[in-house]
Amino acid sequence: MRAAIVKNPGATPEYGEFADPPVEDGYELVDLVAAGLHPVVRSLASGQHYGSTGSWPLIPGVDAVARTASGDLIYTGFVQAPYGTFAERMAVPKTMRVGLPSGADPVKIAASLNPGLSSWLPLNARAAEIGALDTVLILGVTGMAGLLAVQNAGILGATRVVGAGRNPAALRRARELGAKTVALTGDRDADAAALVTALDGAVPSIVLDFLWGAAAETAFAALARRGWGEDTANIAYVQIGSMAGPDALVPASLLRSRHIRISGSGAGSASIAEIMKQVPAYMQLIADGKIDVPTKTYPLSSIAEAWAAPAAEPCRTVMVPS
Repeated sequence: MRAAIVKNPGATPEYGEFADPPVEDGYELVDLVAAGLHPVVRSLASGQHYGSTGSWPLIPGVDAVARTASGDLIYTGFVQAPYGTFAERMAVPKTMRVGLPSGADPVKIAASLNPGLSSWLPLNARAAEIGALDTVLILGVTGMAGLLAVQNAGILGATRVVGAGRNPAALRRARELGAKTVALTGDRDADAAALVTALDGAVPSIVLDFLWGAAAETAFAALARRGWGEDTANIAYVQIGSMAGPDALVPASLLRSRHIRISGSGAGSASIAEIMKQVPAYMQLIADGKIDVPTKTYPLSSIAEAWAAPAAEPCRTVMVPS
């Protein structure tokens, strides 16, 4: 079959021939309709992601909209390495599939599910835990996942959304979606002060961190508290991505002075069953037009061009059959 092929860690994928995937018991062979080029796809293909198998050549891609032998459109993934979803065909688990709602655009679904669920899951869990969302702080609001997080927070009833990032065009888009924004400069003290001003005395009930690294340390400085009184806040700090670096220093004083819980959200920390349970409702939001995701499509034969294309505007690249 024809597929995108990464031959070495860090290499640009090439379009070529790859052996058809074996179809084991419990799996079915489906045809590609659309698959998103998410940051995790690049990270896995380079070997830098914790989920990487560390073997090449491989076919990149983690999820997809596919067509079954009976003609049904499904959202699926969980393809066994070295196979991925950037191929004409893929073998997927029969139990890990969700039919698309009527009228849903397969390209929009492929673009949105991976980045959108990264915030939908923790926001939903937090709303259920405390009854209702109030202030939500998003670090990395300028990425597609961050922009979707703004929309998700609004759908789930957040009273205030503050988003921080660098890309001016994406910051404008975040404001259009209802967020109060902070342009990060890299000056920790100045950026922390800007976050405090944007929060305007509110303490976030949840922080969604797509950046980590120095950006997380800036947020910790903004959340710092002094005094002996009991903390009346209740902060869930959720680490989702590490675009700004894999490590961050967590001040001991923050952990002792604040009612704060730091946890992660990603493959491994959330069960596949929990993730798949949320897929139908989220796909319906996309089908109903309540979630907006700009997209650009490329045929599989143009994988090298798609891989190298700069993301000047908030947009998700989606691969479709050649």
